[in-house]
Amino acid sequence: MDKRERLETYLESNGLDSVWFARPNSFAWLTGGDNVVDREGDAGVAAIGYDGSEPTLLTNNIEADRILAEELPDLDTDEISVERFAWHASSLAEAIADRVGSDERAAADIDVPELERVDPTALRQPLTERDRERYRDLGRETAAAVESVCRELRREDTELEVAAALRVALSARDIEAPVVLVGGAERAQRYRHYTPTEAEIGDYALLSVTAERAGLHASCTRTVAFDPPAWLAERHQAAARVEATALAATRDAATDSENTNGTAGDVFAAIQDAYAAVGYEGEWENHHQGGAAGFAGREWIATPDHDAPVEEPMAYAWNPTVQGAKSEDTALVTDDEIEVLTATGRWPTTTVEAVDRDLVLERPAILEPEE
Repeated sequence: MDKRERLETYLESNGLDSVWFARPNSFAWLTGGDNVVDREGDAGVAAIGYDGSEPTLLTNNIEADRILAEELPDLDTDEISVERFAWHASSLAEAIADRVGSDERAAADIDVPELERVDPTALRQPLTERDRERYRDLGRETAAAVESVCRELRREDTELEVAAALRVALSARDIEAPVVLVGGAERAQRYRHYTPTEAEIGDYALLSVTAERAGLHASCTRTVAFDPPAWLAERHQAAARVEATALAATRDAATDSENTNGTAGDVFAAIQDAYAAVGYEGEWENHHQGGAAGFAGREWIATPDHDAPVEEPMAYAWNPTVQGAKSEDTALVTDDEIEVLTATGRWPTTTVEAVDRDLVLERPAILEPEE
């Protein structure tokens, strides 16, 4: 089912005349483009609406020509209705309300007076073929950026310096970086979210990013060690086995033989069991384990008994941690394959087996550069 068919089904099932998307990830999902000028706001500078016939671009007079010319790769601009409002006369939310009028029932993904609120998460799943093509490019380039920085690390580099290098490497590939974490030898053991500081990385470091381009998000983590602690290899392997188990459970949930999707809670139960099997029972309580990825860093994060359906073809980013170690990549799960998207083929790997499931994967190993 393509995106317009999903929207038509949504309109019909909810008794709506139109639906409007102004949040950047939702705008990008439908158009392939970017409506952001100021990244601090929840909404962009343009909204895209759909009423069952044609898309409508609604934006102010400053942005209309640029967005129409440069930011709508997935839409035939000859079939788009473009409506402008004076930049000084109205906010985007007010312009949507004025456009809809009082006799129409509509929904939006931002707060608009008199309109219902739509949560686009379900509409964005599963991924279309065009989204999957873009995702492969994003994943490969994200991994290439992160790995290029990893190969240049020195133990005296500060976490902040490494974070800046990651942002530059990603930006050079036209990739935004909503999340950049760098944890050196001391802080990676103490904290699961190692936001960068002025501390030197020291004997080893974890580098984690969530990167975004055209609305799609890719996450990955790499480990670099100059003088690895004695326990690091074992914990790294344990985390990788839990991640492999999560991916195997995701595949199984998405391709249930009785034609009913499993749930996020089903996958989470497999993750809990995997932690116990590798000798770290209860370790899952110290950090979230990830979930579905796509037009958000996580479309949902799995928790015990979470009833979100596991879709395919869909991207998933599981990120298990064992104190001081982490395993994380973004993978595309289809009915017959688990394809790691954040991979370059130029990073050392280690072979791991899922716990109690039929899956063997190559996962990133610890890079030990020569000093």
